[in-house]
Amino acid sequence: MSAIFKREMRAYFTSPIGFIFIAIFFVANGALFSYLTLQAGSTSDISSYFLMLLFLFIILIPLLTMKLFCEERKQKTEQLLLTAPVTITGMVLGKYLAALTMFVGGVLVSCINFIPIYAFASIERGSESYNTTHIGPVTGQVIGCLVGILLIGAAFIAIGMFISSLTESQVIAAVITLGVMVFLNFMSGIAGLIPQTAGA
Repeated sequence: MSAIFKREMRAYFTSPIGFIFIAIFFVANGALFSYLTLQAGSTSDISSYFLMLLFLFIILIPLLTMKLFCEERKQKTEQLLLTAPVTITGMVLGKYLAALTMFVGGVLVSCINFIPIYAFASIERGSESYNTTHIGPVTGQVIGCLVGILLIGAAFIAIGMFISSLTESQVIAAVITLGVMVFLNFMSGIAGLIPQTAGA
């Protein structure tokens, strides 16, 4: 499994996919964070940032997963993998963990965005206008949202891997993965409205 993991991690950086994912994610993530928190003057409410981050991953995760199995079929190397001294479970886990490492690494590095938020909150607390209202992000909320984003991303990567195993075209795999994730988010939104409708 470790050999498959190293091979896939190397493939991300010997092809443009890894660099494209990192570049788009950091630029878009920084812009979203700046617009939704710093420029909006909201140092305590970060829920809108994490919501938009979820939609960003709906677009970016297909980039990570579209080549995992499609490329093997296209280059006719899947037979080499199947006959290699590694189990199918090890092969799948190796590919999955490589994509998950890219995803988790990006999310963890982006956590440096919270440094200025905590710094501004500290300044606000020291000002004369400080009152009993909470100032700054709630650390528990930040950790909870991060865990939620990581778990949702892990599930999306699994979906993308499965779809990638069904076709030889990376574009088709990416489009179908994107469609499935949009559909799942749409359905979860409808499910969230049902209790409100029932209560009304």
